[in-house]
Amino acid sequence: MNTEYTENILVDNKLTEKVIGCAIKVHTELGPGLLESAYEECLCFELNKSGIYAEKQKPLPLKYYGVLLECGYRVDLFVENKLIVEIKSCESLTDVHKAQVLTYLKLSGCKLGLLINFNVTKLVNGIKRLIL
Repeated sequence: MNTEYTENILVDNKLTEKVIGCAIKVHTELGPGLLESAYEECLCFELNKSGIYAEKQKPLPLKYYGVLLECGYRVDLFVENKLIVEIKSCESLTDVHKAQVLTYLKLSGCKLGLLINFNVTKLVNGIKRLIL
């Protein structure tokens, strides 16, 4: 196996672990039932407090026939310029939610995304790791 590839996977795994740890901290403090925007704000705060660079509502243009079009796509959190985090607060995650993250991965060129549903009793049951 390619050494650089293996190192990148280890770095990405550590980053997702840190993000999930921060998300668990937010969920433990706030619990389920709030708006997505509240969880987004608090998770971004926790990430930045932990020394992890995260941008909220990062615009994501669509490239169509070589032209970048601003279509209103926005990534909830863009972490360390390589991880997309999509936040939900819903009854359950669906295939549409997964498709949304996969689309964001394709448009951004990123390979890794987290789909986090905060509207669950135990957060680990609301986390999906998606790889393109």
